[in-house]
Amino acid sequence: MPRLEEVANIALRVPSILVLDLLYKYDIEGLTEHLKAKNEDMLFKYKYVIWNLYYLGHLINVVVLILPLKHVVTLYLHVLVALLLYMGHQISKDYIQEELQYRYEGAVYLDFLAFNRFVSAMTSQIILSTLCAFLMKTRKVWLFSAHVLPLLARLCSSPHTTQLAVNTFSMGLTGAGIAVFLLSNLFVPYRLAKAAYSELLNIEVMELYRLLAVGISLWNQFAVPLLFSVFWFVLFVVQLCSDAMSASSPVTHQGIIFFLLTSVSDCCATPYSLLGLTFVVSYLALGLLNLCKFYLGGYAAVQNENVMHRGVTEGVTLLLLALQTGLLDMQALQRTFLLSIILFIVVTSTLQSMIEITDPVILALGASRNRSLWKHFRGLSMCLILLMFPVIMAYKISQFFHMDFWLLILVSSCMLTSLQITGTMLIYFLFMVELFRRDPIESLDEVIYWVNAVSRVLEFVVALCVVAYGTWESLFGEWSWMGASVIIIHSYFNVWLRAQSGWRSFLLRQEAAKKINSLPRATAEKLQQLNDVCSICFQEMSSAVITYCGHFFHGNCLRKWLYVQETCPMCHQTVRPT
Repeated sequence: MPRLEEVANIALRVPSILVLDLLYKYDIEGLTEHLKAKNEDMLFKYKYVIWNLYYLGHLINVVVLILPLKHVVTLYLHVLVALLLYMGHQISKDYIQEELQYRYEGAVYLDFLAFNRFVSAMTSQIILSTLCAFLMKTRKVWLFSAHVLPLLARLCSSPHTTQLAVNTFSMGLTGAGIAVFLLSNLFVPYRLAKAAYSELLNIEVMELYRLLAVGISLWNQFAVPLLFSVFWFVLFVVQLCSDAMSASSPVTHQGIIFFLLTSVSDCCATPYSLLGLTFVVSYLALGLLNLCKFYLGGYAAVQNENVMHRGVTEGVTLLLLALQTGLLDMQALQRTFLLSIILFIVVTSTLQSMIEITDPVILALGASRNRSLWKHFRGLSMCLILLMFPVIMAYKISQFFHMDFWLLILVSSCMLTSLQITGTMLIYFLFMVELFRRDPIESLDEVIYWVNAVSRVLEFVVALCVVAYGTWESLFGEWSWMGASVIIIHSYFNVWLRAQSGWRSFLLRQEAAKKINSLPRATAEKLQQLNDVCSICFQEMSSAVITYCGHFFHGNCLRKWLYVQETCPMCHQTVRPT
């Protein structure tokens, strides 16, 4: 049952991370300061014991977390047996207390109420002992039956004082058995660690790919992303219920969004919970991107995986921003507002990935002259969502925060997303206009180029405005190394590289246009005498240019070809302007 093993592998390790998370958040220093001791030596001993227990708790939970699954199952079975034994002794203790209150010392079978209590207690003890033996895979039920001794003493009509002594003896007997068992298995973690260390020594350290393979194998064996995601989800549900019960109508007073953000920020106050939130965001981004693929292209599109569209970028972005800004060290309210900004950036990154998925699909629908109205509706509706959602996000976040350089970067990223999808929709509509025309638009390529050019120019202007505002704020406002670094990075990637790419594209088009204008035009007589099609698009030629090697092409077709290379498509001779 591999599916059951996978579930057990996750469920049995989550409690260890929960305990580690609680230990990290627990204020041990504050606890030791509040200890009341008679003298400083006693206080020092208290601190020494508490800190050692604190570190021992970390060590035990880390060991349980990295144990193989069969050992984890065995450990939980032993813990369950210990709980059952405790329950058995509690039943015996309660039974003896009831007998003391009833004050009947005669034979059990002679009193109806006493007999009913005895049968109920004995039945429970037999079931518990049998269940313990079953869990430990042994037929020696008597090993787990020490808590039956007080009932046997009552069956023999022994005095109440004797029954209390037997109850105490049975508890001591069980405790001694547990102590012997723990001592006999004290070195099991050491033997496991020694075996794991021996296996690592057998690997040749020089071959790094083997170490990488071991790391990947352990990552998959422990299912780290899913494990931390389940841990964070459990933590979030508990925190959500706690916040909902502790405040009176929190949603009404604060709003549902702020209430959820507060609960999320409370669940990322430790490195463990932050790592869990990272994997949860990755899974949510992956699910959203797969939903976008499924909506646009059906089930087949989901099977075509792209490494860049697996949610890893969004998760890593959240983790790096949280570590860079010191999210873990902030107070609750500050952490809530900072987390809202980080999640805003993550959502923007996810929208950018969705544009990368939608852009080729919507352009292919227009260029391939697809007649399916349902496909066109899905593509256009997705474009409208990607157009309107960033605008709404920018408007909402501008209402909560004062406009500064960092907020301007967030708003500008939303504007860039809307500009990109607007350019894509304009090109799609141009393709659709040509579809419903009888004659093709000869200058369609030029129009598409200028649409892309205007879109890139607007993106460049937005990036330039962000850099200008950031520079002005750094010079005349509050200057910081972080702000200066962001300005430099933003200037290079969003301003300089965009300008360089746009200028290179413009020069290529100018050079191609110069070459086309230098070539002679074919007359109608020559075209009629040639009676051939364009070798690039295979369409009839009503007008054409003639290369110096004597080949005829459409002017627009040859110009597109010259964007890629400077040779004739037929004979590969160089096409140069005179």
